[in-house]
Amino acid sequence: LFFLMIRRPPRSTLFPYTTLFRSITVWSKQHENVWKVLQETGRYTVKREYIIKDLKEHSELVLDTYEWLVKNGPDYGNKPADVEFPVWVSFRQDATMLPEKGRVILELEIEESLITRVNFTKWGMILNYSYIPADKADEKRHKELLEAYGVSDTQAYMSQFYPEIKREIRESWKRLFDDDIQIGSDGCYGNIWEVRREWVKNVIQ
Repeated sequence: LFFLMIRRPPRSTLFPYTTLFRSITVWSKQHENVWKVLQETGRYTVKREYIIKDLKEHSELVLDTYEWLVKNGPDYGNKPADVEFPVWVSFRQDATMLPEKGRVILELEIEESLITRVNFTKWGMILNYSYIPADKADEKRHKELLEAYGVSDTQAYMSQFYPEIKREIRESWKRLFDDDIQIGSDGCYGNIWEVRREWVKNVIQ
């Protein structure tokens, strides 16, 4: 017979052990059907078809950046196999804006470690196909490169004629998760892979 003996940590170290799994409250604005899915199945994940239906003609532009976000996020290794894209959450209720017809705001209590933080400003730059500079010198160098070709980041990214610039832009996006690189606001959104019914503490309609 084998016995596993677990030692109680010293009293002075109890605090770190109790804070390993800290729950926080976040909010997520969703279509009212999401709440119905949660009530019926107990779980909701984002599918490609939902984004296409929601964004219509703009969906392909956004999906390009979303696909990059999924594959390059620090929590990619924990993505469930059936999940296609993350669910966006806000750390402040007022950031979800006012309720609107056909939408609900889900108030969630969730383990903080399950949330990937995404900087407002840098994510906005990615959505606009912009270069995220490492520092002022790098920003100046990249700007001079664009001026030499007579194009903007967006034009270079969406064109087939500037593959090197496009590659440089996409490579710079990895700085999204580098907290040492601060650009504009330090505010963040949150990404989670799924929403579970038991996390929902309130539904604002």
